[in-house]
Amino acid sequence: MSEYERSRTMPAQPEHVFDQAANVRQFDAWLPRELHVHVEDLPAVTVHEDGTGQDTAALMRAEKDQMRIEWGTREQGSYAGWLQVAGIGSGASEVTVHLSFFDKRHDPGERQVCDALDNSLRRLEDQVRLRVDNTAG
Repeated sequence: MSEYERSRTMPAQPEHVFDQAANVRQFDAWLPRELHVHVEDLPAVTVHEDGTGQDTAALMRAEKDQMRIEWGTREQGSYAGWLQVAGIGSGASEVTVHLSFFDKRHDPGERQVCDALDNSLRRLEDQVRLRVDNTAG
């Protein structure tokens, strides 16, 4: 099993960050560009990966009261992950994302996963900034 975790501080209230991260209609704006989530009947979703052309049945659950999103494959149990938003004071938040690969065949490797997580967190921050800036005025 391989596990990866990355965090990023974002200049927004945790509620704003969580709302943006949990908005399934906006996932393509911050997830890795090669992954696309198609909502079926939540918590059921399908994840399409451009690189392989494969669709994978998955589950995704957002718990607003815990500021946490969890996901994982439905049938083969090859990976799971979570995203946690925490307030750190002064109107800022820390977002942590964690991935676990239970099957080495599905693990793209540390460098690729960490780069994808860092890029996704940066893109999520960009989306949060756009949302907060548009709300503010």
